[in-house]
Amino acid sequence: MVQIKEFRIVMPMSVEEYQVAQMYMVMRMQQQNTNGSEGVEVLENRPVVDDQMGKSQYTSKLYRFQSKAPTWLKAFASLESLIMQEEAWNSYPRCKTEFNLFEFLQCPYFSKFCLTVDTIHKADNGDSENVHGLTKEQLAAREVEIIDIASAANDYWSYIVGSNTTDFTKFKSTRTGRGPLLDGWQKSSNPVMTAYKLVIVDAPYWGFGYRLEQALIAGERALFLESHRNCFSWIDEWFGMTMQEIRQLELKSDSALNQKLMVEAGHRWSDENEDVPSNRLPLKSEEHKLAVDA
Repeated sequence: MVQIKEFRIVMPMSVEEYQVAQMYMVMRMQQQNTNGSEGVEVLENRPVVDDQMGKSQYTSKLYRFQSKAPTWLKAFASLESLIMQEEAWNSYPRCKTEFNLFEFLQCPYFSKFCLTVDTIHKADNGDSENVHGLTKEQLAAREVEIIDIASAANDYWSYIVGSNTTDFTKFKSTRTGRGPLLDGWQKSSNPVMTAYKLVIVDAPYWGFGYRLEQALIAGERALFLESHRNCFSWIDEWFGMTMQEIRQLELKSDSALNQKLMVEAGHRWSDENEDVPSNRLPLKSEEHKLAVDA
């Protein structure tokens, strides 16, 4: 059964500021979560003209976080099959992201798997009812949840994704003077904007499909909360940066991520194969030039 859930994340910043904040947050979180064995590999990052999105910044990435998958899922699938591929089209203030299980793409049985996140950023406090233009049938099936970045979660997925421990009821930005975030801050904040994230997931597989769908939605929720808490708590780091500056940092970050994964993979390869030259690396991003039109 197709699951449709819309998350609304209100932020104490303008739509223009959020564009920089979001890009900075993604770069920093990717660096924090990339280590010797797992992390983010950037396959492509380039401007494109898309039929639906128009002029966009297209990115394709592989997420290798198999150790963070639920135990029941790891018991069902091999670790290699749990590598997630992300394709994103950033045509701000609208963004579209599609996910596929990378190795599962080779198997016709899993070709029906679908996970998309369609985001619209709007200068309001979360009270727009149908920014995605859903049909009556989709609206009837949609579940809406407003995420308060001043709150914290202690569930399984929040533990896996990470937990920003900032107390926003006491936090105040040095450079902007924004904060603290007290009860009802969404209504009184100026500036204010909302990220409307529509998550659609369909895993039509007997025996575990619904459980997988619920796990993915819970994981997305935890990621949305953590990433947006980071956006605001890091405001004094990114505030005042231009789009040109953030793009330059993004390119450097992409290169550093891939280099880190390749170097560590090379070390593991040479340790396991002493007779193979150490400069031969088993992981090369050029070998994965893959674009999937899901």
